[in-house]
Amino acid sequence: MNDPDAQAFKSLFRDAYEKCFGHSLMEPLTETESKLFYNRIFDKTGMVVGWKSLKNYSSFIVDAPQGKTENPSVATLDSLARYVMDAPLSSETERKDKENYFPYWFEYKEGFHRSLKQRKVPKVKSRLPGMIILVGVFLIIIISSLLIFRKYYSSSLFIDNFHDLSQISLADRGWFVQSPDTLFWKRRDEKLNQLTLFTLRGDNWPSGSEKIGIHNLLLRKITKDCFETEVHFSDFLPNQNWQQAGILLLEDTNFTGKGIRMSIAYNDISGGSAKPKEIIIQVITTSGKNDAEPEEIAHQPILFIDSIRTNPALMQNLQNNSLKIVKEGKKFRFLFAGGPIANPAFKEVITHEFNMQPKFIGLFAIKGFLNNTDVVPVHFNLFRLKEMECE
Repeated sequence: MNDPDAQAFKSLFRDAYEKCFGHSLMEPLTETESKLFYNRIFDKTGMVVGWKSLKNYSSFIVDAPQGKTENPSVATLDSLARYVMDAPLSSETERKDKENYFPYWFEYKEGFHRSLKQRKVPKVKSRLPGMIILVGVFLIIIISSLLIFRKYYSSSLFIDNFHDLSQISLADRGWFVQSPDTLFWKRRDEKLNQLTLFTLRGDNWPSGSEKIGIHNLLLRKITKDCFETEVHFSDFLPNQNWQQAGILLLEDTNFTGKGIRMSIAYNDISGGSAKPKEIIIQVITTSGKNDAEPEEIAHQPILFIDSIRTNPALMQNLQNNSLKIVKEGKKFRFLFAGGPIANPAFKEVITHEFNMQPKFIGLFAIKGFLNNTDVVPVHFNLFRLKEMECE
């Protein structure tokens, strides 16, 4: 990279960094910050700039030793420029087909070099105003650093829109899959920008001689005791026992510790009483391997199957569904939102006290240990996890 381009690259990287983090680049990125930077660029542009590359660029710009250089590709420079310039969401394929001349990088570079020519060095009239400005800048840096430290170290926010479901990208974002089913795990990206799981045979507690386990359970670690999390579905209609999907909180990944399961599920079992077939929000707690029976703490109908047959328009209420869990110490709040429009308001299902410290959160789809129930797809289009210090 020639010197004028290197200057433009450094300016571009600093602008992108400031847009992401809200302050100027002063020290190299940590691994966590690099992954956050990577995800925000991807979510805003649809383009991939590897987190390790971002980390290396920050080190080069902040404190590169004499003679060291970085040579980002033109595609990388264009992706950063797209992020800085609020370009419309696209993809690598679309750029290759329609914009393979990397217009955003060249537009940014042209503007940068023009601005250099127009800059004029102001005359210093006295040393006092300069000292005042210097002290002011120093105070701003200190205050900004304290606010940023408080923001990023007292709480952390992770959002996944599932634009990239490759194994490497999932791992880079902190996900890992347990008990993958070869056939159905390969189909996880069959719907664009959504994670597709299937209601395979399995469960997170034993039933008779059945072996406990959930196929294609997508997990990530939870690092703090207080958090809130939510997951969004699209067009999920469970219509046979016990098709369901949702959020699983676990103390360990082998199902020996305590667990909480919140799901959208189908139910037509009513203990012999005459009750209609229903789609429900179900919340179940388990107390570990020594506890044979789970406890159902919430069983809230959201739609009755017979009502759908007489009024098909009710199907619109399942177009967009969301589940949310908020943990504050021992108190758990479980909320649900659903309807024909995206992002409807959450309503509380139940608040429950349960002495548990989840270490993992998982997205799942199952049908229990039933053989005759169909395997159906479940489309997840958003996951959010905010971890925070407990008050």
